[in-house]
Amino acid sequence: METMQLTHSTTTFFLNLINLLGIFAFAISGAMRGVRSQMDIFGIVVLGVVTAVSGGILRDLLIGAIPPEAIANWHIMALAVLAGVGVFFFHHLFDHLRHPVLLFDAAGLGVFAATGAQKALTYGLSPVMAAVLGMISGIGGGMVRDILTAEIPVVLRAEIYASAALLGAAVTLVGDYAHLPAIESTLAGASLSFILRMMALYRHWSLPRPR
Repeated sequence: METMQLTHSTTTFFLNLINLLGIFAFAISGAMRGVRSQMDIFGIVVLGVVTAVSGGILRDLLIGAIPPEAIANWHIMALAVLAGVGVFFFHHLFDHLRHPVLLFDAAGLGVFAATGAQKALTYGLSPVMAAVLGMISGIGGGMVRDILTAEIPVVLRAEIYASAALLGAAVTLVGDYAHLPAIESTLAGASLSFILRMMALYRHWSLPRPR
């Protein structure tokens, strides 16, 4: 029993760590968009925080996890604020990256899709709806970021974005169905989503457009 509790505690710790990495990545993508939009430090930090927590808050509200984790856990907000402030002072460190906003957005997309699906499943949702909730978790922050900066949300531009999140969430749930450890399933789903998104960006993959 003690060994099982230790394993559960370790799994929970690593899943929380993965989730925090996703929040950090999304916060950087939002804050970098704020830098590109010539916002002041307040706008940059707010955009970073909103991008980091919107998807998770929407997921928690839909599955009945009240209050949402981003509000109940001050560490999440603190991490997002820290990322926003760091981008304000050190955004030049990302200048050598070709598309820093898209890179960190892809990382956040993958992590939130996988962890969102896992959390939805623990709240009793069916695998299909858990995959949908994982997708919503992944795309929510990016949609809010794009709307606040007066851009058409990337999910509506016929790019491989929501579909990458949905596939990543589905792989996570398949791993759970196959009784794989939650950490391995989450990492597999997040990695697939990230790779699909980056491949779509660099190879210009997209969903069919009207003729």
